[in-house]
Amino acid sequence: MSGIVVIGAGQAAGQAAASLRQEGYEGKVTILGDEAQAPYQRPPLSKAYLSGEIGMDRVLVRPENFYPDKDIDLKTNTTVTAIDRDNKTVSTESGDTYEYDKLLIATGSRPRILNIPGSDLEGIHYLRTIADVDGIRGAMQSATRLCIVGGGYIGLEVAAVAKKAGLDVTVVEAMDRILLRVTTPEMSEFYHNLHTGRGVNILVNTGVDGFEGENGKITAVVCGDNKVEADLVIVGIGIIPNVELAEAAGLECDNGIVVDDHCQTSDPDIYAAGDCTNHPNPILDRRLRLESVPNAMGQARTACSNMLGGDKVYSEVPWFWSDQYELKLQMVGFSADGDTSVVRGDKDANQFAVFYLKDGKVVAVDAVNSPKEFMVCKQLYGKPADAAALADPETELKSLLG
Repeated sequence: MSGIVVIGAGQAAGQAAASLRQEGYEGKVTILGDEAQAPYQRPPLSKAYLSGEIGMDRVLVRPENFYPDKDIDLKTNTTVTAIDRDNKTVSTESGDTYEYDKLLIATGSRPRILNIPGSDLEGIHYLRTIADVDGIRGAMQSATRLCIVGGGYIGLEVAAVAKKAGLDVTVVEAMDRILLRVTTPEMSEFYHNLHTGRGVNILVNTGVDGFEGENGKITAVVCGDNKVEADLVIVGIGIIPNVELAEAAGLECDNGIVVDDHCQTSDPDIYAAGDCTNHPNPILDRRLRLESVPNAMGQARTACSNMLGGDKVYSEVPWFWSDQYELKLQMVGFSADGDTSVVRGDKDANQFAVFYLKDGKVVAVDAVNSPKEFMVCKQLYGKPADAAALADPETELKSLLG
């Protein structure tokens, strides 16, 4: 018996399992994941899970008994090695073969690795999986000086957790500001000041040339003629989509597995969802590869509907979030799409929103501790709005929805 096979056991796979049963599919569902755990959420890993505020039970996408209860065959510790499109089979490292009628590729992504002198020293970590974070949590118990290589959201979230835990924290960023690839200079400055105000040392325009150690353990990060002392290092310099299986199977790939607006690949019986996909967004009128939980879940729902004969188009406004200290940043769209911006609220009070407009229409928001502004922007997206009204705290935002 064939059925539907899902490669990958992350957020998209967990959503797919639920969606298939919710859609009324009664056939065989097999999920093949190379980690030891059932599908889990990645965002809490660098936040509440790293800090110990929540445990594994709060990170799982669904309780472990969900899969047997729904007659879903979840295979953990299972690495897929090949997709045979002609015979419609999937092979694994252990030599097992699984037949499929429809296949969903949800292989996600992996951290970009630093291959420089000393990169094999003990104490250098990457943060992507539960196992990664468990290792970091253990190391933090005895560490005193943490150096984070990369000033993106993951690195800054870790910096906030580590600082609260009492570590001496330095962030090293090769570009001239933190968060350069994902936000505006204004927001970069705000988060730079936030972290330095809490005692984090941030070095920009600073490349990493190597690592030094003693007795096989990290002692310093080499940055040109300078060194940052550290007994723990976390590298966060971006991620790479896992497309190798798809490429080897002859599927079209270009900065991700290329899918259409139905999440269908160049093979009509193979779909893809999540970080690994390059997909069209009709709202933004361009193709995207998104590293986003809402995107992974939305694409999984769309793919499952269409695998079962539906005609569902994936069309959603991208949104994201980041927790640092007591601040929650919620983002809609991409600030780079705007040609003007307007601030609502009080930056000094750490409660404000920056709306971004293009040709008078709202195209993005960065909302810090401002959930109302975030929610309204999701509805305002693409609609004209008066900048003065957006900035005026006396204006009821819902009145702008028309």
